[in-house]
Amino acid sequence: MKTLIVIPTYNEKQNIELLVDELLQLGDYIRILIIDDNSPDGTGEIADTLASKYKQIEVIHRAGKLGLGSAYVAGFKYALKQDVDYILEMDADFSHDPKIVQYFIEAMEKYDVVIGSRYLTGISVVNWPLRRLILSLMASMYVRIVLNLSIRDCTAGFKCFKKEVLQNINLDAIHSDGYAFQIEMNYRCFKKGYKIGEIPIIFMDRHIGSSKMSKKIVYEAIWVVWRLRFEYLFK
Repeated sequence: MKTLIVIPTYNEKQNIELLVDELLQLGDYIRILIIDDNSPDGTGEIADTLASKYKQIEVIHRAGKLGLGSAYVAGFKYALKQDVDYILEMDADFSHDPKIVQYFIEAMEKYDVVIGSRYLTGISVVNWPLRRLILSLMASMYVRIVLNLSIRDCTAGFKCFKKEVLQNINLDAIHSDGYAFQIEMNYRCFKKGYKIGEIPIIFMDRHIGSSKMSKKIVYEAIWVVWRLRFEYLFK
């Protein structure tokens, strides 16, 4: 099935070319959309070079660091205009193993949305600080309780959607970022009645570069959960 992989980037020049090489080896069914937020390190220029070399690669340049959530929304809107079946999101830093993409495609035969879960078979996280791991685990527990979701990894960012799912989600209503964006997409898919599945992955902390995590992202995730709860409760 034709699959478009959406990859937001900001200062990923040491990762993006290696990642693209591995993804293209998966087969001709793969297309790649890189969304660069005007990276100061030249990631956008590298992406343009790759796009000129490979017809499967396309690039969107944005004016500045506008956030992960808006990058994915821009990528999803672009994807909906393309001749693809599945739309997959992943990080550019190799924390998401490109070899796992084929297992997402297989799982899409049974589900409408497939999440790469770090906690489906225990804890499958490598090289994360203990504080970051506890934060992630507690966040998923918090989301499951408040929103009544059965998803084990509610904040995961390695995820695949059938095209029709994104066609039926109001992307213009989504303004959250980071953890909150992943939570909101999961919940909106759940409320639409789509079948959500999880597959186990091993999450490797980034090879090169620095984390984009911030306190702002954490605080946003806390209040977005209640916003979603009350939005559907009083609708």
